[in-house]
Amino acid sequence: MKKIQMVDLKSQYEGIKDEVNNSISEVLDSSAFINGPQVHAFQKELEAYLNVKHVIPCANGTDALQICMMGLGLQPGDEVITADFTFAATVEVIALLNLTPVLVDVEPDTFNIDIKAIEKAITPKTKAIVPVHLFGQCADMDAIMQLAEKHNLYVIEDNAQAIGATYTSQSGEKRKAGTIGHVASTSFFPSKNLGCYGDGGAIFTNDDDLAHTIRGIVNHGMYKRYHHDVVGVNSRLDSIQAAVLRAKLPNLDNYNRKRREAARKYSEAFKGHSNIVVPKTVNSCDGICGPCDCHVFHQYTLRILNEKRDGLVQHLNDNNVPCGVYYPIPLHSQKAYVDERYNEADFPVTNQLIKEVISLPMHTELDDEQIQFITNLVIDFVNQ
Repeated sequence: MKKIQMVDLKSQYEGIKDEVNNSISEVLDSSAFINGPQVHAFQKELEAYLNVKHVIPCANGTDALQICMMGLGLQPGDEVITADFTFAATVEVIALLNLTPVLVDVEPDTFNIDIKAIEKAITPKTKAIVPVHLFGQCADMDAIMQLAEKHNLYVIEDNAQAIGATYTSQSGEKRKAGTIGHVASTSFFPSKNLGCYGDGGAIFTNDDDLAHTIRGIVNHGMYKRYHHDVVGVNSRLDSIQAAVLRAKLPNLDNYNRKRREAARKYSEAFKGHSNIVVPKTVNSCDGICGPCDCHVFHQYTLRILNEKRDGLVQHLNDNNVPCGVYYPIPLHSQKAYVDERYNEADFPVTNQLIKEVISLPMHTELDDEQIQFITNLVIDFVNQ
């Protein structure tokens, strides 16, 4: 059996080696390493894929989220509501801008932000909501956009984990994750569904004026060289990373299909085991339905109910199977973000999830033998 990895980027590269190498060679031949033709071509191709008016590439996903907030003109003291159960980058940029993070609980099945908790947290100081499309599927964007319209709030989608996912609204309209709110950020970190070979990120919006503002912010506030019209940062996607992403983008839907296939096989193996809760799709399908496009499984995350999660982590590691606990500490308990405003009673789901979740290997190169080996290890240990 091939060595099991959490993410197998080397095998994925072997399948697109010629395309990647040729794309990188074009950059080396042109020596246009910053804002070169590959960056502009990738921007246009991603706009077409997402059916969004503006893609603004930048240096990484954390920058992308910060620049979204800068572009909207949020001011120190403005409150921004986001999920407690996510990676720290989401709240980090809020704090860096001297905005006030307001953390709320998540849903126990999809792990995405709880709509009722958002509504309860809104105050006259609230200016924005940041739904995190965790592990590969969208939060309830219909409800979030309705709340935003009701309270005159911005919606900034944190789409670092769900690129390529499709959200089907109550009206039946289908839109790609990251194209529904006022603006969105994404990450091209190597392990993402669409990842480069270094750091990279991008911002999406359909707002022409906002896009213009953001294009200045990512480049030192310049629209004309040496004319600094807004306060900006230095955050650019370099041409080599854009070249890698151009080679990968045509494969993204197939990559996401392979992830869903692996997820189906995992879930089928765990079916009927009462102490193992498999991921639930946002459309509440029984399992992962055939035409599923709502989840792209950046992570395949189980809940282990019989207090054996930590033992399972050790058991898998002992058998050379990598796994991850995303996330072991809620943001409201992190030293950097502790705040007397938070009450433990407001985070019952998050406080339970951190004891139960475990993410299994998930990538485009998983094969049936590996999946069977992993699932047998999990089932045998949990059922002991």
